[in-house]
Amino acid sequence: MKGIQKYIVLFAMVAVTTVGFSTAQADSLRYGEYGRPSTLDPITSNDMIALRISELIFNGLVGINERQVIVPELAKKWEISKDGRSYKFFLRKNVKWHPKPGKEAQPFTADDVVFTFNIMMHKKTITPLKVRYEFIERITKIDSHTVEFHLKRPVLNALAKFTFKIIPKHGPDNSVYLTRDDSFVKQPIGTGPFRIADTNAGQELVMEANENYFKRAPRIKKFTAKPFADQNIMNQALLFNDIDMIVLVNPRNILELQGDKRFVLQPYNALSYSFFGYNLRNPLLTDSRVRQAFTYAINRKEMLKSFFNGQGTQISGPFAPGSWAYNLDVKPLPYSPEKAKELLMAAGFTMADDGIMVKDGKRLSLTLNVPIAKESEAIKRVVLAFKNYLKKVGAEVNVQFQEWQAWKDDVFSTHNFDIVYASWVFDDSADISSLFHSAEIGQWKNNFGAYSNAEVDALIAESKLTLDHEKRRTINRRLHSMLADEAPYTFLWTLTNYAAYKKDLRRVKIHPYKFFSYADRWYK
Repeated sequence: MKGIQKYIVLFAMVAVTTVGFSTAQADSLRYGEYGRPSTLDPITSNDMIALRISELIFNGLVGINERQVIVPELAKKWEISKDGRSYKFFLRKNVKWHPKPGKEAQPFTADDVVFTFNIMMHKKTITPLKVRYEFIERITKIDSHTVEFHLKRPVLNALAKFTFKIIPKHGPDNSVYLTRDDSFVKQPIGTGPFRIADTNAGQELVMEANENYFKRAPRIKKFTAKPFADQNIMNQALLFNDIDMIVLVNPRNILELQGDKRFVLQPYNALSYSFFGYNLRNPLLTDSRVRQAFTYAINRKEMLKSFFNGQGTQISGPFAPGSWAYNLDVKPLPYSPEKAKELLMAAGFTMADDGIMVKDGKRLSLTLNVPIAKESEAIKRVVLAFKNYLKKVGAEVNVQFQEWQAWKDDVFSTHNFDIVYASWVFDDSADISSLFHSAEIGQWKNNFGAYSNAEVDALIAESKLTLDHEKRRTINRRLHSMLADEAPYTFLWTLTNYAAYKKDLRRVKIHPYKFFSYADRWYK
């Protein structure tokens, strides 16, 4: 996964002149995050904050540069068999792992690559990555610095999939499978440009430069991730010199930062979207007409205009706009409370005297889980607007704001929710299998709403099997249309993202969804 997003906002322009007192070093960078990840390793993590941190700590066999070209990382070169079913990687010999406390740094070898793949794919390891790599049959160690992956079948653009992060064989406590209780997920070590120095001080996460980084030592010597539960407070922290960067600026703060010459406001277009997701384990939500009714019931166009100053695009389906897989022929459903009531009545509901729909003696009363107790005003307005829109068509929504970890536990572990408000961020693979394939229903898996459709499963499988890009596009267009009709989510919008940082930070290039991929070259 992943991240969360965000509703009538008037921008108050305030001229602020401030003297900031900071003890920060000139070669350090403090950035604000909206929350804190529960795990820090690249395998069990399923949120955007952890994904960004992984880019600083770990490397893949290959990487993708700013021009979207595949480049060497831990592998210095590779060979692909003529039939496309064998990928041999020749590993660098000058790479060392970050040292464990009190230990010598150990060399990176083929054993670590074999270990990573096997532990990632173990049936007891709960990870959203597993479905992405099911096309690999096995991995073979050729020698200490050569590995070969054997594929079950040729795969379109397979080389780009070997960006998954490698972890050390000597890292986890359990050498067979990885759990979220393993000490490694809280204090991981990698080969990347930065290593974790402190995870406790003031709930900040401090990372120090890896002076032995195989590319070259970073010029930024200390990265500090500072979590905030409120986006407005995070913005004030930037204005008053407590942090140097915000990776995702609250839309309501954009105009204020644009008017401040101390900062650069840089747009970046992540492949992402926001949604309301439904728990189909609840009998009240199993009928797709009910879920469609909720989509008709809300005025998404007005919400986007009012709460985000129109800086985004309304969407209709499961692929991120801007992706080659998005079906432009499927239009977002219009705002129509009349159509919403009609669909609810067709699904067997009748209006009770108190204005709430009832079916088989059960009120259409649902709980909406939203992370972080002290949300920004924008998010509060979105969910309260949703609540009010649904009340008008006879559905009662009880909004429950939760601390981030409690929300993740309820949504991904115990599935104790009816509706969630969240966002997904994608890479460019257009792979939605972990979100909507029935095999991905379960604890800590991304199909948390338990959506299951045999035809969707078959189309997802066919999309992954084909080597014909145009055929795959056709299949995904069909998937888009089906999931728009089935409505396991109410698909909302994609927003234009903005990062803000101090002007003394130079050579900043931002990866659209991993953000820190090129941070080893930033400097002050």
